[in-house]
Amino acid sequence: MIIDKLSGSRVHFEVLVSKEQFEHGLDHAFAIENEKVTIKGFRKGKAPRSIFEAKYGVESLYEEAIQHVLQETYYNTVMENEIDVVAQPQIDLDINKVKRGEDFSYKVTVAVRPEIKLGEYKNLKVELLPVEPSQAEIEAEIGRKLEQNAEMVIKEEGVIASGDTAVFDFSGSVNGEKFPGGTAENHEMVIGSGSFIPGFEDQMIGMASGEEKDIVVTFPEDYQEKSLAGKEAVFAVKIHEIKQRVVPTLDEDFVKELNLDGVDTVEAYKQYVLEEMKSFKEKQNEEHLRQTVIAKATENAEFDLPVEMIKDEAKTMKENTMNQIKQYGLDFNMYLQYMGKSEEEFEKELEEQAKKTLSEQFVINEIAKVEGLTASKDEIENKYLEIVEQYKSQNVTLEQAKNAIPESAIVAEITYKKALDLIVSSANQAK
Repeated sequence: MIIDKLSGSRVHFEVLVSKEQFEHGLDHAFAIENEKVTIKGFRKGKAPRSIFEAKYGVESLYEEAIQHVLQETYYNTVMENEIDVVAQPQIDLDINKVKRGEDFSYKVTVAVRPEIKLGEYKNLKVELLPVEPSQAEIEAEIGRKLEQNAEMVIKEEGVIASGDTAVFDFSGSVNGEKFPGGTAENHEMVIGSGSFIPGFEDQMIGMASGEEKDIVVTFPEDYQEKSLAGKEAVFAVKIHEIKQRVVPTLDEDFVKELNLDGVDTVEAYKQYVLEEMKSFKEKQNEEHLRQTVIAKATENAEFDLPVEMIKDEAKTMKENTMNQIKQYGLDFNMYLQYMGKSEEEFEKELEEQAKKTLSEQFVINEIAKVEGLTASKDEIENKYLEIVEQYKSQNVTLEQAKNAIPESAIVAEITYKKALDLIVSSANQAK
């Protein structure tokens, strides 16, 4: 058989279907179609072949017969010629040329696993990130931690300022008529958050607890409720309570309240934050190193990724995302609005991500193959035991884990990690 290699990691070949194979397909089709019809004088599915063909014609079996022989001959051709397909094939067949008692052929174009020509993947140069935090970074981190521990307290004296939280009643009307959704009691809002109609929050600044006031605003022209768009409204507002966010001071009382083991002074806390940041930066560096060598090894390699494979992977990623969204009770369109993307933009991003993921997987797997990396029986067994431990709350047994996950998948995971460890450990790390 002649197999032509095409661009984009595709191949083209022609498959011959003998008249004997097609006759076998007709036998298969008759067994199926005969069960669907009732012919007078015979029980359903029991009519002889000659009677069936006399009534419906042998051509009535062609569709099922062709489908059957295509599946069978395509599969056999792929297996016999060791064609590593990665997508559904495109079949070119002129059904008008299919006749009983004659051979026929069809042409196939299909995407295959790309051939990887590795470039440099050892001793890759990587610029490491600094792990020692600067004094400014430490102070900023301490500031963030103080902010995280801020408390909301009642503002006993004074008036509403930007950043305060007001608890208030409001009742809105247009031309003296109240409108749906324009009334609430004990509503809580951070002043300056922009969560109300433009101008509303600004007019609340300076109000005191217990004070009542009419606030006049105009709904935006593009307001979602069309009956209110562009109209002037009056809101009767009564302030019940004013809260302000109080950030604690960095002192020993604050440090002790954190209840950190061995940390009970301000200096000890600063050292604790330094070490915590250093540890975080070191982990960041490890990830930076890993991602950089993967990207460089992939960039240095030569291969042609089939677009069908990218689209299939992106489709799977989209389905997984939609299932996750559904689990949270969200609508996919609402999710897109929240992300500020159209469905087309979302799908394009997924395709880019799919291309990157698949490219890296192919290159790392090829490195494992070239380096002759394997997985020992002990490593395979230990990986299964890790999975059992991971799902021990669900009482998963070792036997169940082995039945659910094929050993080939475990081997692939182990050899992938070994290949990745190899290029990471050989990297030329510059600080």
